[in-house]
Amino acid sequence: MAAGALPLLAFPAPDVSFLAWCALVPGMALIHRAPSVREAAIRGWWLGCGYFVAAMYWLAPEIGPAVLIVAIVFGVLMGPFGMSVWLLLRPPVTVARALAALVVVPSYWLVTEWLRSWQAIGGPWAVLGASQWQHPAVLALASVGGVWLVSFALVAVNVAILIVIVSGRLASRLAAVAGAAAVLAAGPVAFALTPPAPVAGAATIALVQPGVVANPVLRVDASQSLTARLSRDGTLGGVRPDLIVWGESSVAFDLREDQALLRSIEKLSAAAGAQILVNQDSLAGGHKSKVAVLVGRTGIDGTYTKARLVPFGEYIPFRAALSWLTSISRAASVNMVPGGGAHTLRITEPGGRTLTIGPLICFESAFPDMSRVDTDHGAQVIVYQTADSTFQGTGALAQHASLGALRAAETGRPVVQAALTGDSAAFDARGRLVAWTGETQRGVTAVRLTLPAATSWTLYDRLGDYVPWTAAGIAVVFALVLLAARIRRKGLRAKGGVAGGDEAEYDAGTGMHVPG
Repeated sequence: MAAGALPLLAFPAPDVSFLAWCALVPGMALIHRAPSVREAAIRGWWLGCGYFVAAMYWLAPEIGPAVLIVAIVFGVLMGPFGMSVWLLLRPPVTVARALAALVVVPSYWLVTEWLRSWQAIGGPWAVLGASQWQHPAVLALASVGGVWLVSFALVAVNVAILIVIVSGRLASRLAAVAGAAAVLAAGPVAFALTPPAPVAGAATIALVQPGVVANPVLRVDASQSLTARLSRDGTLGGVRPDLIVWGESSVAFDLREDQALLRSIEKLSAAAGAQILVNQDSLAGGHKSKVAVLVGRTGIDGTYTKARLVPFGEYIPFRAALSWLTSISRAASVNMVPGGGAHTLRITEPGGRTLTIGPLICFESAFPDMSRVDTDHGAQVIVYQTADSTFQGTGALAQHASLGALRAAETGRPVVQAALTGDSAAFDARGRLVAWTGETQRGVTAVRLTLPAATSWTLYDRLGDYVPWTAAGIAVVFALVLLAARIRRKGLRAKGGVAGGDEAEYDAGTGMHVPG
């Protein structure tokens, strides 16, 4: 489990991002030394448990022992990854098997990440590729194949290092080194060969971060007072904003019911000369939803309801079986109601120009498909609203904000995140950091963002999740090859052609160990 936790040092807050290129080696080495394929699967499981506990430790005060439950369940998914390491890297490691390992082992890792990213069982938190958020040259791979391709590249280099360590054949080591070199070069080459998108304009967005304010009335007052700074002369530091964004749950009241508060925000919008994207806890028929509300000088100009809810925090998966968690933790007492899915809102800028944004809320920044859908619908900027007040003092805040870099690189769109209590951030269309407001800060941050043409799409925008689908295909083919080899070996045994023991575990036709 300790080996499984090691890769998390590559994520914020430690942020030792280079470790992602080698941190899986100790865990894979332990799997490699397993006495059997069954033991390799178990070690893969425990490697996964360690990874997920380290990735989600900050949830413990909220969901208690559910952190361990999630880690154990998701850890099971890592069993096939462990099996692939053992089967391909047991001696003799031929050149063919070394090259196969560079493709097959990362594919099994990627299939695990993809499966656990299904919203019904969790979501794509701490996907390994997200650790490279500070490196635009590596993030260029995300524009080609999403965060999935970055994860694949990281695992492939880890596998290459292990081959160099465990292989006794020079040719296999050289093949691994060549493979690693090609993978390491892929990102910078993609960055160099991918020209910036044509510029269609620019927009200034003001991100309001009031800090930790527990009282809902005072929380609204704090956001209003910070926004009022803009109304004094319609500018912030001499810059006139095109849009003002408040954090998630910045309005703890339903603006459809609280007309006085709505009128107050309308006046702020008129004074600042820009629409305000607030976020409310909406109640309808006794059901609660998180809703982004675009307010202009004349009222509500559009809404978006959060579609992907936070597991355990906003709903409990399989509540019938896990409802007992509410008695020992702060897990959701009732399930929130999700919205219908991602869609865009249109902003009217000063001067009458329009700006199309893709509003998303909190945990939705972890899902690559949602920002891609907004881009397909014409979004020029992806806008996230979050609170994160529950997780102050943990790495969750920085990890959350850093996801904007991945979504920007994937879609070729600038990304902003406004957080009630930090961290607020902005990234340009290639994932490069433009602004960052940490959890100890409060105020308004204005960012000027260059806008790409609405018809400018990355390869990932066009092709979608072809990388994990390809990885799944590779994993299936490998499993079928193993099955065929096992059937062939049993046939030879029946004919008396193969003896038992260690020799029977090695199939000459496929060149790998085959479980009996």
